[in-house]
Amino acid sequence: MTHLFIINPAAGSRDRTRDYSEKIEKICGARGLNYRIEVSAAPGECTRIAREAAESGEEYRLYACGGDGTLNEVVAGAAGYDNVAVTVFSGGSGNDFVKLFSEPKAFFDLERLLDAEEAEFDLIRCNDDISLNICSVGLDARIGTDVANYKRIPLLSGFRAYAVSTVVNVVRGIAEHYTVEINGQTIDGEQTLICACNGRYYGGGFNPVPEADPTDGLLDVLLITKVSRLKVAQVIGKYKDGRYKELTHLVRHFRTDRVVIHCDAPSAINLDGELRVNQTVDIRIADEKIRFFYPKGLTY
Repeated sequence: MTHLFIINPAAGSRDRTRDYSEKIEKICGARGLNYRIEVSAAPGECTRIAREAAESGEEYRLYACGGDGTLNEVVAGAAGYDNVAVTVFSGGSGNDFVKLFSEPKAFFDLERLLDAEEAEFDLIRCNDDISLNICSVGLDARIGTDVANYKRIPLLSGFRAYAVSTVVNVVRGIAEHYTVEINGQTIDGEQTLICACNGRYYGGGFNPVPEADPTDGLLDVLLITKVSRLKVAQVIGKYKDGRYKELTHLVRHFRTDRVVIHCDAPSAINLDGELRVNQTVDIRIADEKIRFFYPKGLTY
């Protein structure tokens, strides 16, 4: 088995290539492991590297060295291949997906990642893309995909960058018109945001559906209808903390394997923090699965 470390130098607030490489060489060298390090040179490179390993047919453990965006790229390359397993060696600005686990900080510890357990997780297919965690459209997508504009500003990493993006996008406008097809229903009207969850955390700490389970074959989808600027802070606060059941007059919760969103114009889609733009958004449980490994003893 080969341990392949895929480093994204653009992840987080600074380039951690040297830090990663020194830790990997020291720890894997001491254990006598078969390993190699690849460094991404451009967006999409992590996917290419992961796909080449998967297509080799050899047994690989792939370590996404970065944050959620890096993990998303590696997963996209490995999805559906039984000979590869994926994890994240955390170092990005959000590291939200691993907050699903009982001890997220363990993903910063390579020694613990090398002593791993494994689970098979569902994936989201959004149009032609694959993601692992959460897909959203509307205010939330504009907020989430704008975070990259702020996260490299000093003191604005993680949730602070998300908070600044929230204020900016609320000023721009809250709701848009969508036609949503879900569980045999057609919902036509203005929505503040639509969020489909396979995982539980995103946006630097938002936890909209605490009971979401990436192994159950279903997405937890929240539709938040139009709210006023006076109420949006209260609604987002409860949404962030997973208290959507307290907002039954504004929020509808569905469990489904597919939701299709028709937008009036090409709209921003937040796919694990990555921006996509489309007028029709087809979100569903993917046919592909992913082998995900994590430090021994953790629960989710």
